[in-house]
Amino acid sequence: MKASAIWATVGVGLDLTGAIALASVAIWLISRRDRFGGAGTAIVIALFLTALWSLACAASIATPTVTFAPALAESARNLAWLVVVYRLFASDGRDASVAPIRPVIFALGAVEVLHLLVNSGLSRLEMDNEVLTVAFDFNVMFRLLVTVGGLVLAHNLYAGAPRESRAALRWPASGLAILWAFDLNLYTIAYLAGNWPYDIAALRGVAAAAMAVCIGIGGALNRDDLRIRPSRAVTFQTFSLLVIGVYLVAMVAVAQWLSYAGGNFARLVELAFLTLGSAAALVVLPSRRVRGWFKVILAKHFFQHRYDYREEWLRFTRTIGSDQSAPLGERVVQSIADVFESPAGLLLTPGDLGELTLAARWNWREIEVPAIAMAVQDIAWFERSGYIADLDDVRAGREGDGEVPSWLIEHPRAWAMIPLVHYERLVGMVVLARPQIVRKFDWEDFDLLRVIGQQVASYLSENSSQLALAESARFEDFHRRIAFVMHDIKNLASQFSLLARNAELHAEKPAFRADMLVTLRNSSDKLNALLARLSRYGSGGVDRVENVSACEVLTMVMERFKAYPHVILAESRDLTITASRHSLEQVLVHLVQNAVDASAPGSPVFISLGLDGGNARFEVLDSGTGMSADFVRNRLFKPFVSTKSGGFGIGAFEARELVRAMRGRLDVESREGLGSRFTVRLPLSTATDTYLNSTYSDQRVA
Repeated sequence: MKASAIWATVGVGLDLTGAIALASVAIWLISRRDRFGGAGTAIVIALFLTALWSLACAASIATPTVTFAPALAESARNLAWLVVVYRLFASDGRDASVAPIRPVIFALGAVEVLHLLVNSGLSRLEMDNEVLTVAFDFNVMFRLLVTVGGLVLAHNLYAGAPRESRAALRWPASGLAILWAFDLNLYTIAYLAGNWPYDIAALRGVAAAAMAVCIGIGGALNRDDLRIRPSRAVTFQTFSLLVIGVYLVAMVAVAQWLSYAGGNFARLVELAFLTLGSAAALVVLPSRRVRGWFKVILAKHFFQHRYDYREEWLRFTRTIGSDQSAPLGERVVQSIADVFESPAGLLLTPGDLGELTLAARWNWREIEVPAIAMAVQDIAWFERSGYIADLDDVRAGREGDGEVPSWLIEHPRAWAMIPLVHYERLVGMVVLARPQIVRKFDWEDFDLLRVIGQQVASYLSENSSQLALAESARFEDFHRRIAFVMHDIKNLASQFSLLARNAELHAEKPAFRADMLVTLRNSSDKLNALLARLSRYGSGGVDRVENVSACEVLTMVMERFKAYPHVILAESRDLTITASRHSLEQVLVHLVQNAVDASAPGSPVFISLGLDGGNARFEVLDSGTGMSADFVRNRLFKPFVSTKSGGFGIGAFEARELVRAMRGRLDVESREGLGSRFTVRLPLSTATDTYLNSTYSDQRVA
């Protein structure tokens, strides 16, 4: 089959396709023509005339003797679209405000009518080749004149329109620009070549179909109805085939160019290029990274977003701000869990030494969270990268460089870890439970989670700042009040001491005198001890630190609770620690008393002393009511917060401060309804000696 026959077949098919598209849009637009205002009827007529022109073009290709009908149809088409342009200008009043519009349109219409008359007359005459050439050039010049004028009008129709009118004019102006831009190129090539370019003219149906699409989009009341929504898999496969096709065409084009320009080494250069290009394609195209990038690009630009961001933001705001009865930590977890319909979650926040500890749990009571949920050294990578970890990928060994705690990997419901970063500082970590319908995270999930995570992190940081300010204000008030208390107690102690001295000098009965002295001296000692403890509030000071037998201190504590048979010494070891005997006894007595108060009558409370590396480990374990993670995190060690009626609220705070002053650590593990475990770790005397010796040696070397 010759090339001319192939182009003829292609031209007929495309012209018929364009005619069908134009007629379909015209019929569909009849009942909707008011959407274009006063130009609606003119657009419908112009579409039908353009469809007839496409049919005439198809007929002229199939029957070459038919020559005047396509020209007549094209003139009618152009006149109809000039009327449409005039009506569109009139829709916003510019036909009157812009003076040259009417003369230009009338002039172009006159040129088109004149061209039609001249062309009709010439078609009835018999002319030689030279006259035919002149007539052809004359015909093309007339077409170019109308086409250029039409493009200028289409440009001014949209570019000169007010901003509020551009949305309605965008698609009709685009359709006219496509049709007349194709004609401009077609007639320009015809004029320069001196003959009709049948191969390019065969593509007129493409311009007609594109115009039909533009008018159809412009006439759609709900333009979302015209949005193509193929599945993501189909789109990705189609796009992959398109990329491969473009690659093959590019390879052939470059190879042909090399063959043409390569000289004596053309074949060698062509083969080398094909080899390198094929090798690069085999390496790059199967890459998971490249395929993932393609999927993200397609999802971003071919599909509507999965989330309705307005609804997500409103729901997030309602969750965070409306239900003030729930603790902030639980609301934080819920606000993120709702995005993925996750049924439960945890909030981990930095502890005193930077490690992550449990701050709140939401609907997830069965998971066991250790006292140190995530070590300090494992936090830095998440803080630096803001990486959102998919725990299923971690279990499969497909994750990044972050170290995920083993207790999360081993729990089957743990699904994702979302770091909360505020000003490049990790203020928390949310752990989500697996939803009923599990899916993989994609770019849109990550974008939304990062935004919500940053917002949540700002809430947590602001809340921490407010709590610190409130605590500082309470401390200031407490110190101011305690100064008066200390002054009064000091006066009372002086009076007791004076009374004791006077009684010692003037009492007549020896028995009374002795008894009075003992009573007064004991009272004086107790008041002075209370004065010393009150003086330490806010400074963290303790009595003199020395080598103390941990077993002896524990025996003294058990002696204090000998009236409580359910206080049981589970384990004891002969260990020597560096501590303050009085302060350590005070801490243990407070912890045991709290355990007794929190337990049911007769419920056992276990005390143990063991070895933990270079530390002695005191444990107080009860099976009482327990405490929530929120209470442990935000209230247990806060001064002036007490669950006891009439309580001062400084016992737990004082215990922790005393332990810290002895270079120790106090940890808490608690579950509501199950009980609590308080662990006090204090350095062994040998470890303290080693530390002091090494410090002294370093100073000597320095």
